[in-house]
Amino acid sequence: MFCPVTEDLLDTAMEILNPNTHYNILENGNPVRTAEEAENMFLNGNTESYLVYLENRYIGIIDFLENNPNDNCPWIGLLMIHADYHSKGYGKKVYNLFEEELKKRGFNKVRIGIMTGNTGAKRFWISLGFKFSQIKSGKTRGLA
Repeated sequence: MFCPVTEDLLDTAMEILNPNTHYNILENGNPVRTAEEAENMFLNGNTESYLVYLENRYIGIIDFLENNPNDNCPWIGLLMIHADYHSKGYGKKVYNLFEEELKKRGFNKVRIGIMTGNTGAKRFWISLGFKFSQIKSGKTRGLA
C-alpha cells in the first residue's frame, strides 16, 4: 500500500507529480517538475515520502514529517493523487489508510500544510474533519 520513494521509483513519483500542474504552479510557478526538484522533495532525508499503491497501480504520493521542530507535531506536507484519479474517492481512502498507520505508530494527532490558493485541497481536508489552528496555513485533526 505505502511504498517508500526511492531513487529507483523517482520516475514513478514524477508521473504522479507532473500531471498535477495546478499544484506545481502554486508551489513553484512551473507546471512541471524536474527530476532534481522531485529528488529534493522526496529524497531529502527530512521527510518520509511514500508512493501509494492501490488496485495494482501507483495512484498517489504522501510526504510526512514525523516531528516538525517548530511545534513538535507530526505533519502531512503533501497528499497527492494522480490527476487521472481525482474525484473518485481515492484521496479519502488513502488518508484513512495512512491515518491507521499513524495510529499504529502511536500518533494521536496530525497537522497538515495547505498552500495559500489551493482551495481544492482546503475543501478536501475540511471534508475529512480538519480544523484550522493558530498556525498559519496549518490544520489539525486528532486521531480517534
